[in-house]
Amino acid sequence: MYHEIADQLIQAITKGQFTSKLPTEAKLMARFGVSRNTIRRAIDVVYQQGLLRRVQGSGYYINHVQLNSKHAVNLSVGAGKPLVKNSPRPTSKIVTFDKAIAATIPLATQFNVEADAEVYRVIRLRYMDAAVYALEESYYLTAVVPFLSTESVNGSIFEFLAETFNIAVIASDDYLSMTKLAEDQATLLDQKPGTHRLTLAQMNYTKNNTLFNFSKTIYADPKMSFYFHSAHLSSN
Repeated sequence: MYHEIADQLIQAITKGQFTSKLPTEAKLMARFGVSRNTIRRAIDVVYQQGLLRRVQGSGYYINHVQLNSKHAVNLSVGAGKPLVKNSPRPTSKIVTFDKAIAATIPLATQFNVEADAEVYRVIRLRYMDAAVYALEESYYLTAVVPFLSTESVNGSIFEFLAETFNIAVIASDDYLSMTKLAEDQATLLDQKPGTHRLTLAQMNYTKNNTLFNFSKTIYADPKMSFYFHSAHLSSN
């Protein structure tokens, strides 16, 4: 329940319905017809995604993050979701979609499963404003993800999994690094082999700390911006 309320609050913030601060907990309780504890858990989800500032004794204020690039990625929300309000959603072109293939030893090590465990492999180009901005290679454990369709792979895979199987990303490990483009990667991104590009590797977990997805996204745009929200507790 609180995740659904958090999604509604995020949508309200994104659409500009709350421009300065959130309503009080009491008003939100009345609005959604839930307990204070549920509201607080929902607010905490929104806060963790970097959209709110907590001011002691005053409430939660909308965090207006200013980044120069409209292709900014909010790692607190999740890669693939635009940070800037009203940004266009990315579209996809499938390069490879393999169903139920055996995991390689390195991939099985990432997932901590046997080497012959079955995975879905999805390689796709991601577009923003009709221009390629990233090459994404991702794997999904079939033991956790029972089905992926071509339609879902063309759109938002995470949204499909959440709506169809109630599989949602509860936590993720994100690793940013500079990598050299291999020849096949360079061809897809219209770059020279050996060119360095920023790469995001992600390990995504659903409930019970279950790792279900490993992905690597290579960004073609050298001007990409990344945002991550962190809260620091005062010792005073």
